[in-house]
Amino acid sequence: MFVDKVKISIRAGNGGNGAVSFHREKYVAAGGPDGGDGGKGGDVVFVMDEGMSTLVDFRYKRKYVAENGENGGARNCSGKGATNLVIKVPKGTLVKDVESGRILADISTKEPVIVARGGKGGAGNQHFATATRQIPRFAKPGKQGEEYEVTLELKLLADVGLVGFPNVGKSTLISVVSAAKPVIANYHFTTLTPVLGVVKIGEGKSFVMADIPGLIEGASEGIGLGHDFLRHVERCRLLLHVVDVSGIEGRNPIEDFEAINNELVSFSEELSTRPQLVVANKCDMATEEQITEFKQYIEQKGYQFFEISAATTQGTHDLVQKVYAELQKLPPIKYFEPQPFTEQEIAERESKFNSFEVKVENGIYYVEAPFLESVLMTANMEDYESLQYFQRVLRSSGIIDKLEEMGINEGDIVNIYDFEFDYIR
Repeated sequence: MFVDKVKISIRAGNGGNGAVSFHREKYVAAGGPDGGDGGKGGDVVFVMDEGMSTLVDFRYKRKYVAENGENGGARNCSGKGATNLVIKVPKGTLVKDVESGRILADISTKEPVIVARGGKGGAGNQHFATATRQIPRFAKPGKQGEEYEVTLELKLLADVGLVGFPNVGKSTLISVVSAAKPVIANYHFTTLTPVLGVVKIGEGKSFVMADIPGLIEGASEGIGLGHDFLRHVERCRLLLHVVDVSGIEGRNPIEDFEAINNELVSFSEELSTRPQLVVANKCDMATEEQITEFKQYIEQKGYQFFEISAATTQGTHDLVQKVYAELQKLPPIKYFEPQPFTEQEIAERESKFNSFEVKVENGIYYVEAPFLESVLMTANMEDYESLQYFQRVLRSSGIIDKLEEMGINEGDIVNIYDFEFDYIR
């Protein structure tokens, strides 16, 4: 099954929590705090796999979560950093953020790309000892890892793309000029998936050709197969527009040529300006009048015109030689530049995680704030300094202000994940 677009969710690992610990050793008095730092959470890394040609595996697994970093330990031992989660995808896969639509990565080289970064480990209590606070009984929790819902979109990496109506001979052409073996039959939509073939010109000279499944009028609006596969033409440096000049199926080659170009314009203005060579196929079954009429029309439009018969290989050698020469004049295959989030946008995403909700039930103020769960785990509420640290978190996060805005009075009960305390101004 050929799958070229899927939606998945990825989440990097959380950082480990810092430890609250004190040095305990015989004959050593007042050893002091020695809580280690938490380990870094694992990143989510995308890498190219040459052996993959489809995204079908992602149809059955949609959620990818990296490991969390280990918590810190005693004796200043830092927690172990988590292993990165490596996700293998086919060459030419774009990773897009669903919410913003921006491109996070273009997996077109062997260079691994970090898409979601793991959270930093929390600091152990050894870092909070001062001259006036010698016994800190709290530590910092690890930070949350980045989380995204992303779309994986495969855009084939090919130098040349074959476009044209179904059954015009594109599959036959790629089969005679390369080692590709597409299914060939005398009916529309024989080719159901894009086919790649390497065309060798000589020693060290070659290019990649893609046979794109047949387009029809209305393809850019989702009619037929063309809409699903037009994206695979976007990277092509050169288009070969194959037309059945014989009209054997009762079609007009000029009308077909214009219809396909209109679909390219509708799909992408940029794509419609891509260099294009027009290939009149099935010349062995066409009359001289048919060929001449079509040639004159095409050349008046400013396109280069080639006569071939893919079935008999007539003209195919000269065609691929010309294609290779044209490619030498063109820039490399298109690479989609990533659009990373700015610091402000990252801060906004983090603020969503730091959001909270306060509800009042039977006179008790219930606070729901996911980020406080890890803080509660690393704070000792029986210790005055630790309690002060927790109070600073409540104040800086805006929870205290919200409680006061809702009319909380001194002595009212506040419940945060089953930890209850009386509110004191």
